[in-house]
Amino acid sequence: MIRRAIAVCLLFTCMIHAQKTDTTYTAVRLTEPVQIDGNLTEPVWSNGPVISGFYQADPDEGKPATQKTVVRIAFDDDAIYVGARMFDSAPDSIVARLSRRDETDNEDFFALAVDTYHDHRSGFFFGLSAGGTLLDGVCYNDDWTDDTWDSVWEGRVQTDDQGWTAEFRIPFSQLRFRRQDDQVWGINFRRDVSRRNEETYLVFTPKGGSGFVSRFPNLAGICGIKPSRNVEILPYARAKAAYTHPDAEDPFHESSEYTPDFGADIKVGLSNNLTLDMTVNPDFGQVEVDPAVVNLSDVETFYEEKRPFFIEGATTYQFGYGGARSYWGFNWMNPQFFYSRRIGSSPQGSWPDNDYADVPEGVHILGAAKVTGKLAGKWNVGTLHALTRNETGTFSCEDKTFKRDIEPLTYYGVFRTQREINDSRQGIGMISTVTSRKFNTDVLREDLNGNAFTFGMDGWTFLDTSKTWVFTGWLGGSHCTGSAARITSLQENSRHYFQRPDAEHVHVDSGATSLTGYAGRFYLNKQQGNVVVNSAIGFISPGFDVNDVGFFNRADWINGHFGMGYLWTKPGKWFRWHDVLGAIHQSMDYEGHNLWRGIYLLTENQFANYMMFMAAVYYNPETMNKFRTRGGPMTLNHPGFGGEAYFETDDRKSLVFETQLSSYQRSPTEWSRAAEMELKWKPASNISIEAGPGIAMNHEYSQWVDVFDDPVAVHTYGKRYVFGEMKQTEISANIRLDWTFTPRLSLQLYMQPLVSHGDYEEFKELARPSSYDFNVYHGEHIVRSNGVYEIDPDGAGPAESFTFDNPDFDFKSLRGNAVLRWEYRPGSTLYLVWTQNRWDDELHEPFSFPHSMKRLATTQADNIFMLKMTYWWSL
Repeated sequence: MIRRAIAVCLLFTCMIHAQKTDTTYTAVRLTEPVQIDGNLTEPVWSNGPVISGFYQADPDEGKPATQKTVVRIAFDDDAIYVGARMFDSAPDSIVARLSRRDETDNEDFFALAVDTYHDHRSGFFFGLSAGGTLLDGVCYNDDWTDDTWDSVWEGRVQTDDQGWTAEFRIPFSQLRFRRQDDQVWGINFRRDVSRRNEETYLVFTPKGGSGFVSRFPNLAGICGIKPSRNVEILPYARAKAAYTHPDAEDPFHESSEYTPDFGADIKVGLSNNLTLDMTVNPDFGQVEVDPAVVNLSDVETFYEEKRPFFIEGATTYQFGYGGARSYWGFNWMNPQFFYSRRIGSSPQGSWPDNDYADVPEGVHILGAAKVTGKLAGKWNVGTLHALTRNETGTFSCEDKTFKRDIEPLTYYGVFRTQREINDSRQGIGMISTVTSRKFNTDVLREDLNGNAFTFGMDGWTFLDTSKTWVFTGWLGGSHCTGSAARITSLQENSRHYFQRPDAEHVHVDSGATSLTGYAGRFYLNKQQGNVVVNSAIGFISPGFDVNDVGFFNRADWINGHFGMGYLWTKPGKWFRWHDVLGAIHQSMDYEGHNLWRGIYLLTENQFANYMMFMAAVYYNPETMNKFRTRGGPMTLNHPGFGGEAYFETDDRKSLVFETQLSSYQRSPTEWSRAAEMELKWKPASNISIEAGPGIAMNHEYSQWVDVFDDPVAVHTYGKRYVFGEMKQTEISANIRLDWTFTPRLSLQLYMQPLVSHGDYEEFKELARPSSYDFNVYHGEHIVRSNGVYEIDPDGAGPAESFTFDNPDFDFKSLRGNAVLRWEYRPGSTLYLVWTQNRWDDELHEPFSFPHSMKRLATTQADNIFMLKMTYWWSL
């Protein structure tokens, strides 16, 4: 994907103050009501204590803001109020765009952040654009933000001949703070002036610094308030209509199907520091569709979570991150102990042979609940529990209909806690997960683990008083139990490959009923100043596995890197800032085989005209590959080299262009090229159109086809590992239209056409282990007939012939949806969703893009319409 700067997620983390200020600001109690209309006509906005004196983080770091900002803070028993006057010398040049909630687009902007626990590491932020768009989220790990948290609050803006104003009302029920008579919080503000690319803060930091929440000045004066234990109820009603095209003889599905549903989410304040979220008959259907992916590898595709219940507060369950602000990784995928998409995923049990099937798209979640907050004012805690239903599929085969369990009743549990120590100079935390299944049939016992447990500890410590050097890391373990058949399958899957015939440190234990492993990673970083250092070493033992409720791809892995860089942060004639980074890295298995290593160099640059350019080059020497044969012997990786480049025009403009190019090559027959571009056009202040076409070409000399048993193949341990030379072309696009009618009414359209074609030729088999030598099938050794290849590997020799289907593919897909969102009252939303899906896999040789698009345009479409309404109550 084309890199893009997500302004929302970097709301407060881009620039922050070099020194913590000891200044204290004061909030005053209201003596009369405030109407939230953005006009600032109430006396408190004229008489209250003034907060001013913003400084630039960009473009002229450290200088006073070019435009004056005046802020006042007030409160009553129920809420905190903020009134801000943004003076502007050119009010007709204020950039005021309309966009949907949590989506800002390089416009004039004002926001506040509050550290309500005064722990100097966490907080909440709330923002308003000059067009009236609301944005909110949480601050964590001192430097990071997450905008997936949505609160119920009010905000309005107005524009006049002096500039513009913003008015906030944030209920105390939406915040968490200690029970005490006199509150002391941390406070900070940010203002953006779009036409100047100016970011100003009450407290800011040089680009080479770190720490954000820990820099906040104090906010005093709030007294006589109590943390709320209110109850919030969000019931929903949903109507779904699906118009599809099932086979005429399909006994289970009709071309028109209608499904009503209802349920509720409940939020309860257990104490001033803990919140319980529950859901009854949750609607975990996604409003946004997943992108289409053609996966030819042996590892699972990772999809982002899009369901609101799991998105909100997801940072609570992040494990292995804290203290450091940057975590580099080269050929290292950090295991994710909790991957919420495991809950309610598609049924995982195997299907019997069938002509037709009626199975749910996702496992039904009977209920889910989570508790988040702080214990004793020091421990951040989060625990989540979910129960999914035993799912049964109905199948038809040769005019016989029968049922079979395809997913057992399953409990998922997650517990996470973390504590900061010594003014956040140290931290320690832990995570534990449990997955427990109740089987009704032995078939599912062979498909899934019976129980799975994980446990991990993480933490950090700064090594100096300035928090320049930080050591951070985590260590964890896993334990899976199940039937002997299931644990054997687990040992042999793509994450483990214990069955590799040339492996000496692992082997398949067919009688084992459990699998246990450990993993960890440790970092040493220098993260302040112009010189940066980033280093890490990590390990994943052969038996480690967290995929029952987590996500990772490879066990038996040891990985490390050492990187350094230099940042030029002072603007000059040509650049506003630029950097040069470099790293060396290596990966191996527990037997000591070098599986990947290389050198990486990167430069990033922002020009004086605000255009961006990035370039990277890398080289990988010869290494071993234990995954190419998918459980067979090792092979060799030839040396390779590659590079990539990225360019973006000034994103303040109404027309923005981005492009990214990449290339990697091992030999004339092994290479990949990719080009992506994106054009973003803002024809009006409330309309944004994005079109991002891309093309990727992959020429793989040894693409996996299949494996066949043959006792004659003594050089490859009695098996023939068959590969083909694959030439793949993939063309895709991401097209979006965002049309915002008001800050609370918006329409979003998304479309993703995808065409992926692969031609296989020069079929071959591995000649010997630990090599890249192949025996190519020529002449009478290979015959193709009616889409089937028949291979006679040794002609008149004793080896038996074998067959496999033509692996060529021609996949065409069109996915899209339209979402109309209307927040008709605070916290209550009406959704109207239309989703369309088209796909076709007719093979056409040779590849023709016009033919593929014609097929896609004439393919029958499946259409799904959904109307969903929620209503928010606060009791």
